[in-house]
Amino acid sequence: MNDENSITVDVVSDVVCPWCFIGQKRLDKAIAAVDIDVHIRWRPFQLDPTIPPEGKNRRDYMVAKFGSEQRIREIHARIEPLGEAEGISFAFDAIKVAPNTLDAHRLIRWAGTAGEAVQNRLVRRLFQLNFEEGANLGDHAVLIEAAREAGMDASVVETLLPTDADVEAVRTEIATASRMGISGVPCFLLEGKYAVMGAQDADTLADALRQVAAAKARGELETAN
Repeated sequence: MNDENSITVDVVSDVVCPWCFIGQKRLDKAIAAVDIDVHIRWRPFQLDPTIPPEGKNRRDYMVAKFGSEQRIREIHARIEPLGEAEGISFAFDAIKVAPNTLDAHRLIRWAGTAGEAVQNRLVRRLFQLNFEEGANLGDHAVLIEAAREAGMDASVVETLLPTDADVEAVRTEIATASRMGISGVPCFLLEGKYAVMGAQDADTLADALRQVAAAKARGELETAN
């Protein structure tokens, strides 16, 4: 495919956001439905950057956030069938720790330097680990193993994680997203110009991909403000 039939989608998301996991699955479906060369880049967002590095007890955290266990069950009951429709087996009860995701986003950033395919594999694995296996994404051992499974050099990751490498770079990216008006995730930013907010259905995403690809082919994106 030529460059005119190629577009880049920056996905602003957090790996502990269930709607982002659903959005990832729907984006995959949308890409499969269009004759466009779509390149994905994963961008960081933190639903709650105030969580300490060691994380918090998820049950207590969720009750404090939503008010009651009954409310949490209602939220999970709404999300679970939507996930099932996308092939996700949400196991919310298995998640014991609400992690701070800063280190996970650093890892995703490093995966991007190893290539688009590696970054995509890593993000998918992190979603699975959190939502289907109840793993703690704040645990460096979990992140190192995920890196290894995605095809990264795990020894390099093991060396970098305890340091401050790219902490400020990730925080700066998150701040940039906020300045752009992104206050919720997922957000799909097409060709850096057009934003699709929320876990839209695959048809909506596919239509957006087609429209932006067509606009790019007509040369309209270069003159857009």
